[in-house]
Amino acid sequence: MDSSITRDLYRDIVDFAHATPPWVQHFAELFTELGLLLFAVLFLAAWWRSRTRDEGSIALAVLAPLATAAGYVVSESFKSVVDEERPCRTVTEAAASLVPCPPTGDWSFPSNHSAIAGAAALALALAWPRIALLTVPLAVLMAFSRVFVGVHYPHDVTVGLVVGALVALVFVLALRRPAQALLGTMRTSRTGVVLWFAGPGRASS
Repeated sequence: MDSSITRDLYRDIVDFAHATPPWVQHFAELFTELGLLLFAVLFLAAWWRSRTRDEGSIALAVLAPLATAAGYVVSESFKSVVDEERPCRTVTEAAASLVPCPPTGDWSFPSNHSAIAGAAALALALAWPRIALLTVPLAVLMAFSRVFVGVHYPHDVTVGLVVGALVALVFVLALRRPAQALLGTMRTSRTGVVLWFAGPGRASS
């Protein structure tokens, strides 16, 4: 999978990373992992916002983290088939990665972080369209950070974003109606915790 084009682009990006100020490097090292927590916070915000809306809205919000998990599972399945070694181990002419290179067996293609980011960005955009202005750039930046810190090729993160987004889209489209019906039933429950989770809502349009 590591063509000369992506090898050269990887080397250029990692060399650029080493030329940036230390604070930029430290930020990238943190963001490449903590960015996932930002999506978790957005999932909670989308769910809380949807509790006072109709069943279709809360169904999309509840499905968003599940669709993201599905994107991760599909990405991880591809990894076990492709078995591409990490560029921080194979592109020996490039500068050292900013973070420790994952061990052999933790394969490179596609990027799970990017798949999670792509799935989360799309699923959240479906549940909360206006937030796409935040989630899409965030996903792209997260994907780029994986190359910047030296643990993925550019094609790893590109495919990861696409795979995650497509899986999330199919997952949400397939399960939206069943989830909407289930949450509508939950809103008629007399059990406090169930009603709290589903929210009071409003009449479906």
